[in-house]
Amino acid sequence: MCNDKKNNNNDCQCLSEILTVICILQENSECADNCLDTCDRGFLGCSPVAIRCNTRPVVLYNCCNGTPWQFPTTKEDVLCDTVGATCSRVLRVEKIDGCCATFRVLAPNPDTAEAATVPFVTTNSFVTVNLNCVGAIRCLQDTFVDCL
Repeated sequence: MCNDKKNNNNDCQCLSEILTVICILQENSECADNCLDTCDRGFLGCSPVAIRCNTRPVVLYNCCNGTPWQFPTTKEDVLCDTVGATCSRVLRVEKIDGCCATFRVLAPNPDTAEAATVPFVTTNSFVTVNLNCVGAIRCLQDTFVDCL
């Protein structure tokens, strides 16, 4: 991976398939009765009594050095290592097209009273990622986010 010219277009298939499942689940979100806490679990949420889940947040890791990527939570042209820049590592998959994935950047919920049950809010910041450059994804707890 990592843009090695010897690789063919199917190198991202593993990540692409998992992210496609997550995207479909988010589009058809309903909670189910049992809970296998894996990225490719076939439903969102852990029980019908939980809040309605519509998002499986993910964190992407760089394949070359294993660090998590972070992105601005606004459309302003800022670097995430700049003092005062508001960035997040948490993403919501929005679209998969082969080895190309579009994610919405999620931000921590500023409402501290609500953050325990709804930890993230959506932003209008999107990133498109070549999955050949992603070494790993980590799925966070399924949750509900208001989709813009």
